[in-house]
Amino acid sequence: MYALLAICVSLLALVVLLRLRVRIGLAMTISAMLLAVLLRVMPGQMWGWLAVEWRDRPLTETTPYLFVSLTALLLLVNVVGEAMGQIGLSTRLVPAMHGLFRSRRVALAAIPLVMGLLPTPGGIMLSAPMVREAGDKIGVDRSRVAAINFFFRHQWEPVWPLFPATPLIVNMLGIAPASLVVHHAALAVTGMAAGVVFLLLTGIPPRRAEHMEARAGLGSHAKDLALVFWPILLTAVLYVKLHVPPAIGIFLAILGLLLLHRVSVRRWPGIFKAAREPDMVLLLFGALWFKLNLEAGGAVGDVVAFFQQMHMPPLLVVFALPFLVSFSTGVTTPTVAITYPFLMPFIRTGDHVQLGIETLAFSGVVFGLAISPIHLCLALSASYFKTPLTRIILRVLPAALCVVAAGLAMALLAP
Repeated sequence: MYALLAICVSLLALVVLLRLRVRIGLAMTISAMLLAVLLRVMPGQMWGWLAVEWRDRPLTETTPYLFVSLTALLLLVNVVGEAMGQIGLSTRLVPAMHGLFRSRRVALAAIPLVMGLLPTPGGIMLSAPMVREAGDKIGVDRSRVAAINFFFRHQWEPVWPLFPATPLIVNMLGIAPASLVVHHAALAVTGMAAGVVFLLLTGIPPRRAEHMEARAGLGSHAKDLALVFWPILLTAVLYVKLHVPPAIGIFLAILGLLLLHRVSVRRWPGIFKAAREPDMVLLLFGALWFKLNLEAGGAVGDVVAFFQQMHMPPLLVVFALPFLVSFSTGVTTPTVAITYPFLMPFIRTGDHVQLGIETLAFSGVVFGLAISPIHLCLALSASYFKTPLTRIILRVLPAALCVVAAGLAMALLAP
């Protein structure tokens, strides 16, 4: 019981710090430090646990490896965005999207969906101007446009390896990336289908003459789209098919991008400066330190035993714990790092990993993020689209509940 209270106090401190507008990386690190104090995890105990990890686990499952690889991935994604901006590829994306799609509904969803393949922090603002312009042009209510931009941008998170949570889960469970992607695809496909039903089939005014777009140059538009996203697709293919770590894949893609477009070597340092995001480094450091405190302090076993004593249904625990943490923090990777150690007894039985159960857990993460007022993307959307936060959440809620239903179905039906 004490371990659970310590965790709740630490998470509450995190929420309060975020409310006080402390940067998320610093807030996460302070929360992890508080948990270490509450669980009485001394430095010697911490080093001892790291030594056990090094001795008993594969390199890819050790905390130092996860910190280095995930930090490199997160920072290099920023470099990709900077490189595309300096080369001029980003400005060619919007005309390409409008030129390729005849349907106004498809165009509204496709812009954030495609931009969501590049998971930069606060990246929802990359697609927001385009979607707002398109929505205003055809007369869609601002709250609906904001919900479309927010919801569709996040549909890749369960399956896209450039989101650090995906390689983190793969390494924690010791499974093939393709296995996780196949199971999580149920969440992504359901989310996209539900978004179409609840956000696009209604609330779109009838087409008028001024909505008609020229259809010339489809080949040119397709070429522009391919030029923008081949580095991202290359990284994903290398990871899923050849198990190349995403950080290495994205670095190779950046080099290829700069060489293909003949960017002067003198400009490279300025492009790579986009990787200077110390708060993002702190965010991952704090999240993994939080996870390490849970393991080294014995909190995982204590909390699982408490849940068993309370006779809570296992599926409820698997869903509720990630949901509560993601709703409270508004971030994905720390939620996974904090909650998955507790869920291992439910997900793993011996050498068998029950990925249907894990998919239910991740649906809890997704649902919490979709309706969390602390989620940075929601707050940015409400501000940019000048619409109440609650109206965005209410529009997103039915589609988000469908994702939860898909997670439950996977837990009950999938191996």
